Amino acid sequence: MADNNRAEIIRALFAAYLSDNRKAVEDVLADDFRFTSPYDDAIDKATYFERCWRGSDWIERHELEKIFVEGDGAFVTYNCVARNGKNFRNTEFFSFEGDKIKRIDVYFGATYENGVFVGQKES
Repeated sequence: MADNNRAEIIRALFAAYLSDNRKAVEDVLADDFRFTSPYDDAIDKATYFERCWRGSDWIERHELEKIFVEGDGAFVTYNCVARNGKNFRNTEFFSFEGDKIKRIDVYFGATYENGVFVGQKES
């Protein structure tokens, strides 16, 4: 699969989140999909939707800053702007199997509220 097709799949995934199109998200994730973040360790597809899916009415927009695709992997850096004045910048690593997303690993970035850095509490 061409790199630009994988970049388009990623763009479509972010658009599906914004439009609350869960079916489109489900369809692009592989059956054996895994998701890892600072809060989740390789959770499966069903658990991902239980823990991570929520309405997008809190999101104003995603600003996709960079998408780097090489082979079956892609890094995406984006800024998520919330309607409440907060925004955060993350990087995600996508692993593909054909035209399906097999894995996403999320790396959290800084959070801001009304343009001011918001420090996160250590656990």
